[in-house]
Amino acid sequence: MRSLVVFTHPDKDALTGRIAREVAAGSRQAGNTADVVDLSAESFDPRFTLEDIGTSQHGGTLGKEVRREQDRLDQADALVLVFPVYWWAMPALLKGWIDRVFSNGWAFEADAEGGVVGKLEHLDIYLVAIGGADLRTYEKHGYWAAMKAQIEQGIFAYCGARSVTLELLLPDNQTRGTAHLRRAHAIGASLGHLQDA
Repeated sequence: MRSLVVFTHPDKDALTGRIAREVAAGSRQAGNTADVVDLSAESFDPRFTLEDIGTSQHGGTLGKEVRREQDRLDQADALVLVFPVYWWAMPALLKGWIDRVFSNGWAFEADAEGGVVGKLEHLDIYLVAIGGADLRTYEKHGYWAAMKAQIEQGIFAYCGARSVTLELLLPDNQTRGTAHLRRAHAIGASLGHLQDA
């Protein structure tokens, strides 16, 4: 089983990057292959361009940067996105990655009846969101339900992903993130079992 672990944070040594690398370590320890992509370090351009619009609407040639990301995903069985929660959503760089890479004709396409057919049925999706508020705050204002609807359903279920799991890691002042790193390792080790769940 091959997993692609994608994260974004301007500081590669921040908890976000450490969690992403620990997910990959857990996956490798379980006998799987895991590649880690740091979108910030790679300077991925998140801007949806005129070229992207043309490709999406008229099926033109994909840009090299987008094609590289789609090739990575074509080789993966699982995609793990690790991200800090900014304004109750994912950071702009990660959202821009999805906007550009999950293109019409590759991630989804219209069917003859005017509906949509998802094309990412080969992928299990595991989302690891790192929040700064407690669960009561997320639930009180409906943020948790909104995130699940927007990200799980609005993006990945729409694209036909085989399974989608969203996990929220909340502030842990007592262990200074070590509990999150242990959880990340366990997530990585479990990735090969998502298909069996």
